Amino acid sequence: MGSSFGRLFRVTTYGESHGEALGCIVENCPAGLTLTEKDIQGDLDRRRPGQSRVTTPRDEADRVKILSGTFEEKTIGAPIAMAVFNENAREKDYSDIKDIFRPSHADFTYHARYGHRAWRGGGRSSARATIGIVAAGAVAKKILREKAGVEIVGYVSQIKDLRLETDLDLESIVTLRETIESNPVRTPDAVLAEKMVRLIQDTRQAGDSLGGVVSCAAVGVPAGWGDPVFDRLDALIAHAMLAIPATKGVEIGSGFSAVTMTGSEHNDAFRMKDGKVTTATNYSGGIQGGISNGMPITLRVAFKPTATISREQESVDIHGEETTLKVKGRHDPCVLPRAVPIVEAMLALVLVDQFMLAQTARYEGLS
Repeated sequence: MGSSFGRLFRVTTYGESHGEALGCIVENCPAGLTLTEKDIQGDLDRRRPGQSRVTTPRDEADRVKILSGTFEEKTIGAPIAMAVFNENAREKDYSDIKDIFRPSHADFTYHARYGHRAWRGGGRSSARATIGIVAAGAVAKKILREKAGVEIVGYVSQIKDLRLETDLDLESIVTLRETIESNPVRTPDAVLAEKMVRLIQDTRQAGDSLGGVVSCAAVGVPAGWGDPVFDRLDALIAHAMLAIPATKGVEIGSGFSAVTMTGSEHNDAFRMKDGKVTTATNYSGGIQGGISNGMPITLRVAFKPTATISREQESVDIHGEETTLKVKGRHDPCVLPRAVPIVEAMLALVLVDQFMLAQTARYEGLS
């Protein structure tokens, strides 16, 4: 089972939805980084269940514990082990359907591959397994911010057919963090946020779920990050985003809208600004030839509607018998608000790895 990610800054996650604990092990984090549980907890609070009226009511504090890899509040170069212990798991919510495959969930495919699976809450396939990603991503963000001047900001840009119609000023996107975090759906438009909240609440009452889009930008990435041919920066980002549960698509820069444009419209003209090469537009999304070009890296990640819903559905059980099921329990009617810190974390893991690898790309860069 592929549970590790990264070449130098390598992260291995562990744990199941209703198991004892979830977390991660981070290898090759440089020694000397000031790191405490407080540095991690903020992003875990943004990901945790029960944080607002539009998320699952499962009550978990998701308090992180650093088990190894630090001393006197600084990293020591050893593997950093972090754990979050489950406190509000309810196995009984799943015992009645443990032999039935939930439609569009990973129940059937995990059963087909492994034969024996953790059926409580989806086990390893649950979005709760992203706790380790977010914890490791918080470490990566701290390194990127302090050593490379890179900031990563994500937000919800669409839920169903409600979408943010205006483009954000990426040069000042960091200043929008407070606005984004001020509403339960994490969108920078307060009026749109209220519409999204009402839509999610109405959909939950109907026993159904919604999908949408998380947009994300990394500002301050210098030119020269990325390792072609097969480890292109955009390919690694796509890999990272598609590893997030419920992801169905990734667009970088102009994405699919590029097919409606001509080359003369889509090409990003080079210009000089403050002694640096920049581009007049950013349809490339900050990446050209698999390497960063110094402009903000922009992406959009599409999430499907939550697979687990409370409506009665047709299915099949492990014995091959057709049946129906109606799922009980506590589930997100829309994963988008809690997906924002996960998207940010995965982008941070890609970028911190490339930041470290960039130091070895040139002889004069070695020290």
